Amino acid sequence: MKRKYSKEFKVSACELVVKDKLKPQIVAEKMGLNVVMLYRWVSEYQQNGDQAFMGTGHPAPADAELRKLKRENERLRQENEILKKQRHTLRNTRQKNSICKKGPDRV
Repeated sequence: MKRKYSKEFKVSACELVVKDKLKPQIVAEKMGLNVVMLYRWVSEYQQNGDQAFMGTGHPAPADAELRKLKRENERLRQENEILKKQRHTLRNTRQKNSICKKGPDRV
């Protein structure tokens, strides 16, 4: 069964490696962790600092901003398509109306 570790636990393990300069193999053994998992945690900790290990459902601020911008971009793209269709329909309606006003014998 997959174990879940708290943010505090992960940070303390990473700090032992990063700040206290202990070997990851020793830290992993003492804390009952897989050394590969500890390396992954350390990598994330070094890249993201305090923003590391946000947990499920808590995206990093940069990721949340990117998703927000993608949603907005898609909404604007859809609005643009609607406006293009309306413009095309309006142009066709105007052309039909101008032909009807002139009549077939007035051309």
